[in-house]
Amino acid sequence: MTDNKTDTLFANPITPTPFEFNAQVADVFDNMIQRSVPGYSFLLDVIGVLAQRYGQAHSQCYDLGCSLGTTTLRLRQNLPASCHVVGIDNSAAMVSRCEHNMCRDNSQASYQILQQNIQDTNIENASIVILNFTLQFIPDAERQAILQSIYNGMQTGGVLLLAEKIRFPEAQQQSLQTELYHDFKRFQGYSDLEVAQKRAALENVLISNTLEQHQQRLTKAGFAHIETCMQCFNFCALLAFK
Repeated sequence: MTDNKTDTLFANPITPTPFEFNAQVADVFDNMIQRSVPGYSFLLDVIGVLAQRYGQAHSQCYDLGCSLGTTTLRLRQNLPASCHVVGIDNSAAMVSRCEHNMCRDNSQASYQILQQNIQDTNIENASIVILNFTLQFIPDAERQAILQSIYNGMQTGGVLLLAEKIRFPEAQQQSLQTELYHDFKRFQGYSDLEVAQKRAALENVLISNTLEQHQQRLTKAGFAHIETCMQCFNFCALLAFK
């Protein structure tokens, strides 16, 4: 239900500036993420499956970093009618477009979209929480507290989906996976210039962790069982169960 304008933000030479989720990014974000995140469509299907299996009646389900609301919609469309969906994003441009997309959906589950930092979000009565390529944009020192807050506010039997761009401990593997990912982006139609300029814009903005670091944080937060449900090049998704 989102508009699908083609991402050409980095097609021409530009002065390097840090990446931000502004109105220009929001205008092309759906196309950008589909072409930039291998396995993204699969993850949307996973979220639908999780909503049907783990969405508990009269619970809340959170999409932390909801952007245009694609994930939020997939949750809402597959949850029991008595569930309440909460979408959180700190970008005014993203929240505005998310509200527009959500109001065109006729699913029965109620929802609200809030503009705030996920560090400030109070998680309550949650059966499902989605962190879909969001934690990587949060300062590293604040990530454990966010996962702890999610765990504390989750019902027994609840599930967290954590999807992230990861780095690898061995330099050779890191180099190979980075090269394969850049090949993937070129295959999606991005030029060498676009790949290079986007990478420069994300430097020091997107800070990736290793898979082991994510698993250790989730274990420390208290999650009883952790499963890898997807890995494609240097992108990975984990399911953490309470």
